[in-house]
Amino acid sequence: MTVIAFASDHAGWRLKAELMTLARERGLEVLDLGVNSDDSVDYPDMAEALARTLAEGRARWGVLICGTGIGISIAANRHRHIRAALCHDVTTARYARLHNDANVLALGARTTGPEVARDCLNTFLDTPFEGGRHARRVAKLSGETTPAE
Repeated sequence: MTVIAFASDHAGWRLKAELMTLARERGLEVLDLGVNSDDSVDYPDMAEALARTLAEGRARWGVLICGTGIGISIAANRHRHIRAALCHDVTTARYARLHNDANVLALGARTTGPEVARDCLNTFLDTPFEGGRHARRVAKLSGETTPAE
């Protein structure tokens, strides 16, 4: 069964709960890395927890949520194995997967409504990586090298 890990700061935990329900409805196994309250936490710590989870192979995908999605995506992308894409609509979610092979969807709970967030998650999960010329570019993000086309 495909596992998807979720993490958020205090601004994003309610949206995280809604999206975890959606993931379960889709038949995915959900790993909740926290938080689950309004108690203040630092978003870099939540991004670190998700990055560690993906590095350990405990999940294939990740979803990160903070107030705007900006800080948590920056923190996550400090890890070479993470390709976190901050998405605001289905178009950005689609291209995050199609061209960038993103493995983490980042969302802003204060900037993205729950219905749009649900649409982004569905699109993110349903869109395969196109490969081709994009594979070379994605490999460079992880420090890998590929032969020139």
